Amino acid sequence: MKRSDEIHWRALERMYLGSPINSIYRPLITVGHETAEIEIEVGDHFFHAAGAIHGSVTWKMLDDASFFAAASLVDDVFVLTTSFTSYLTRPVSEGVLRSVGRVVNRNRSQMVAEAVAFDHAGREVGRGNGIFVRSSVELAGIPLYAGTEQ
Repeated sequence: MKRSDEIHWRALERMYLGSPINSIYRPLITVGHETAEIEIEVGDHFFHAAGAIHGSVTWKMLDDASFFAAASLVDDVFVLTTSFTSYLTRPVSEGVLRSVGRVVNRNRSQMVAEAVAFDHAGREVGRGNGIFVRSSVELAGIPLYAGTEQ
């Protein structure tokens, strides 16, 4: 691991945690080489009428973990999700929701990453995979990534 990799991964974490959407979820994230792990505390403000978290919460966790696993490999431009397929297999209504993403394939034009989400007891509650590509948006121009947010 190069020191620049570590700097890139911490910048990705800062960018994720500082994104306005995450003021709702208040996640934790760890990015490494081809991997990302995200956790959120389940709260009833995420619930649908039947008393479990809405599927969009699990979907976001799966997409985010896959996305940041792919983004761990690209240190010059923002990565985009071009497609994402998910399967939600178990309801969640308490504890910590954790998703673990990893890159499973890459070539010159795209990366394929997958993620698995787990409930507080370590049971699988969903999984997903997506295709991610490089954009034209330079990471250095994103204040949250560059550490110049105000």
